[in-house]
Amino acid sequence: MRHRDRGRRIRLRRVSTTSARAAEAALPRGLLIAQAWAGLGEAVAPLSNGAGRPLARTVKLILDPLVLRPVLNPRFAAGAIGFEHVDALRDRITAAGPVLAATAAWFLVLKKERRRAGITEGNPQDLYFQRCYELASEHGGPRDDPAAARTAAAVLAEVHGQDGPTVARLRDFVTDPGHVGELVRLLNAAWAGTTEPGPAPDAVRAAEFLASCPVAPDEALFDALVADLVGSWGAVELNRPGVARAHGLTDLTVPEPPVLGRTASKNSLPKPFDRSIVERLFSALTSAFHRDALEDVPELVRLEISRSAGAWQLADEAGRVALVLGREAAAALVGGPVGPAGGATARLRLRWDREAYVHRALRMPTSVPDGVRADVHGVREAYLRRLWVRVHGRELRHDAVTADGLWDLLDGVLRSVILDQRDRLRSALERQSAGDPW
Repeated sequence: MRHRDRGRRIRLRRVSTTSARAAEAALPRGLLIAQAWAGLGEAVAPLSNGAGRPLARTVKLILDPLVLRPVLNPRFAAGAIGFEHVDALRDRITAAGPVLAATAAWFLVLKKERRRAGITEGNPQDLYFQRCYELASEHGGPRDDPAAARTAAAVLAEVHGQDGPTVARLRDFVTDPGHVGELVRLLNAAWAGTTEPGPAPDAVRAAEFLASCPVAPDEALFDALVADLVGSWGAVELNRPGVARAHGLTDLTVPEPPVLGRTASKNSLPKPFDRSIVERLFSALTSAFHRDALEDVPELVRLEISRSAGAWQLADEAGRVALVLGREAAAALVGGPVGPAGGATARLRLRWDREAYVHRALRMPTSVPDGVRADVHGVREAYLRRLWVRVHGRELRHDAVTADGLWDLLDGVLRSVILDQRDRLRSALERQSAGDPW
């Protein structure tokens, strides 16, 4: 009997030792990156924070997409890196040291040229980090380029092209006393003139379109949804107390007319229906790729004032239909009906269900910040917010929502939401592994 008990204790001890070794076989990704980064020395200081670690934007804009490339190297993607991959991750960053040092040097040159040119719009890290990496890869450091100042000026001219509207012009226009009175009157008139659409359409056809849109979108059915104002009718309930808030589109009980505003920041934009006119236009104006498609500032502001009073606070009925379709499809992410296999709703739910981080977040203890679990529980609201932003951006660029592009839009929004939430969870786990307090 004692012999059997002793054998059982030995087996339990072996199991415990195996579990401990498994836990030790992974190291926090953030800690590994910081250690490898520290080995690069002062040459990368412009890309580092006060503690000598890479800035969050350095990781997001340079290390992840350009050096570690976790999409192509899944072994570098998790919050904890398997022990067998630790040296490979460190070696990847160390090998990129010369290019990263040149990137940092170019960033200083671009900032100096930016000050000389009197440019104040946009965050320099967001705008220049990846461009500096490109310059470093093509030209080496600025010391290796005898025309470094001209090269930097050319990059700034491309990023801050003076053709088309800019944030500075937008801010000047909406704060100019000569325009404020007119713009406020336009806002009041637009919101006072809202009316409900005509007879309510048959809502069943939205589900019919979702069932076929991933592989064989019915263009005639989509056109019928647009003609029957299904999108506008789907927004009527948003004016009832608490409905738009439950959709994640506002923090207010009922949506209110926007203010004109004067400032905006990508890191702290309010929910879509709570944004000022400046905040609604900010993202489009900070993208050099999209600016050429926009109207001049006065027309852009007047159109946005009118748009803010429309159904879903959008102007095009096709975009409004996209919001209704997205709302119905996203309900499946939180337990709503899935619909037929192969349809948009079922495919979105399948993509969501196979995400390992979703299951992990739901199992996490209560000591984890509420925001980490709230991302998963609030996926429908996050999805609708992201979909609104995508559709609104298309309207600004005159890029129409079409039947054959609808599935790519709906699927792309969920992919984007998943990537954002996965990054938040990974950061939380890295802080936990490093012993940082929540």
